[in-house]
Amino acid sequence: MITKVLYREMALLVEDIAIRVSMAEVQQRVRLFVTLVCALGAVCVGVGMYPWHSSNLVQFACYLVLTAVASGLKVILPGFEATVSVNFVFFLLAVCNLSLSEALALGATAALVQCYWKATQRLRFVHFGFNLSQVTLAIFASYWTYRLALRALNGHGLIALLIAAIAYFLCNTWPVATVVALSERKSPATKWTETYAWTFPYYLIGAAITGVVQLLNRVAGWELSVLIMPAMYAIYYSYRLYIGKWEEKNQHLEEMAQLHLRTVEALALAIEAKDHTTGAHLERVRVYALELAKDLGCTESETAALKAAAVLHDIGKLAVPEHIISKPGKLTPEEFDKMKVHPVVGAEILEQVHFPYPVAPIVRSHHEKWDGSGYPDGLAGEAIPIGSRILAAVDCLDALASDRQYRKALPLDDAMARVEADAGKHFDPRVVAALKARYKELELMAKSQQPEEKPKLSVDAKITRGAAPAAGFAETSTPRNKVTDGDKAVEVVLTALVAPEHNLGFGEAVSTAAMRVRNGISFDSFALFAAENDDLVPCFVLGENSRALARLRVRKGHGLVGWVAENRNSIVNGNPLVEEGYVNEPSALASALAIPLESNGAVVGVLALYHCKPGGFASEDLKLLNACASDFARLIALRQQHGAVLDHGVVYATARSKERDMAAVAH
Repeated sequence: MITKVLYREMALLVEDIAIRVSMAEVQQRVRLFVTLVCALGAVCVGVGMYPWHSSNLVQFACYLVLTAVASGLKVILPGFEATVSVNFVFFLLAVCNLSLSEALALGATAALVQCYWKATQRLRFVHFGFNLSQVTLAIFASYWTYRLALRALNGHGLIALLIAAIAYFLCNTWPVATVVALSERKSPATKWTETYAWTFPYYLIGAAITGVVQLLNRVAGWELSVLIMPAMYAIYYSYRLYIGKWEEKNQHLEEMAQLHLRTVEALALAIEAKDHTTGAHLERVRVYALELAKDLGCTESETAALKAAAVLHDIGKLAVPEHIISKPGKLTPEEFDKMKVHPVVGAEILEQVHFPYPVAPIVRSHHEKWDGSGYPDGLAGEAIPIGSRILAAVDCLDALASDRQYRKALPLDDAMARVEADAGKHFDPRVVAALKARYKELELMAKSQQPEEKPKLSVDAKITRGAAPAAGFAETSTPRNKVTDGDKAVEVVLTALVAPEHNLGFGEAVSTAAMRVRNGISFDSFALFAAENDDLVPCFVLGENSRALARLRVRKGHGLVGWVAENRNSIVNGNPLVEEGYVNEPSALASALAIPLESNGAVVGVLALYHCKPGGFASEDLKLLNACASDFARLIALRQQHGAVLDHGVVYATARSKERDMAAVAH
């Protein structure tokens, strides 16, 4: 046994290491790219700075000071940890008028000022090295691009300058966008477009200013370059103005997004108040779904809609009776019809929220199947929204790998195998392939998420204030179920059997009654549970797996018996394996028929019959068992009242007593 436990723990450790290695692949790609950029930057510095050459040290010193000042005029890009400044104009002037080594020196100065002057946070050396390397690459590329273009265009300097400005722009922005894209598993082109593409006109303006300064330099000399600072400030001010408006717009959008997020959280809280097993499941589904949306190339709108739908897809269950939602067994056709309405109701609820992205269609279609056999609309293939297809596969995987009222959780690999088996039938094959490629990694990501502390709703609060409704509280009584003339006769009347004056033991009374019940209902095991505070404790067991059943102590609301007591509702062909602490014996029990036992308006116990084959009971059996529910309830009440006379603890029916009772029934 110890060897098996150690083997299992070692297997889990190896699996965990493998998943972490998979997650580390992204970081490794980022490191490789940063290393490549730094290596290329070092080569450019080595080639360009040696030997050092300067034809006019005064001009170089003046440009160096102006570059440092311009680098301090930096603007932080919104939603992106990067800055831009107007120093590129002086880089272009250096490309046109200075040596390569001097231009690279200006770039190093600019990198130092931008990284450490009024920095919001201290950068690590590797960050500075990367920034320095990308500026070096940009200057190196623009320097040689300008000279090659100037030679190819026979001295047309303005056009060559424009081409050099474009080269600088691309080499200065693309590396940063690529690093961020690799870390976020996005396309570098997409990230570059989102972050830097809008700055291209400013580079063109800078190239135009540089061209004007070049023309003036030919007339009045390079000293006129000092007058470029007002123009630089104008560009900087327009940067700040544009960024300010951008941030104001983004703040408004963020406030709207937060409003929708709070709406989502409130609705999710409403779902959890109805179905307490949903909270962790929804969080895992959200993590899985959003990662798959990235891998499958979903648009920003589709991803935002999926993020909300992953949490809200079961909100329609608010319209489904609670005893159906938490039923620990298969639903009847009538109950399933009521359950199938939840995606429609959920979509109708969410349509009233007016999300800026299509959440309601995803929720409505999350039970549609790839082959068209789903509900409510029978959509098939690509007609099902991509968010619904992702949600369906992810929801199924997590449901199979989680404990439910009607069954135990499957191992994650087995759950994935079942989902994969339904690819092309129930699920989109492309979604299943993406899920299979990353499901272990995603499971680790979901487990690593810190669960948010949610407010606890006062669903169990007792309100003592308030007048009686109408003329007062009506007194109600639960009529006793009776067997009709057309039903099999069960004839279980126990009250007289256990009266103290008859001196008949509790075990003998219940054993005799159990055999009489067996005349009308076929079962392999019989268990009578008595309510003790918030628990249900077996007080009599009979038949197969009796010792396993006798060891149970079930909390109300948990497992099969607990569900019956909590909801005061019977269950036919429930799964006995969901009981807390139940351990299978060689002859496993496969189905259960259980009814609540009530006395004086309170649940005093549960009567459960078990069968070794699935689906062992019929609705007719439930009717017969209900006919004697009140008698068994009174028996438990009498046991509590006359405990000194009746047997205490769990009573087992031995083989001998079982044969005697069956013989008594036969006579």
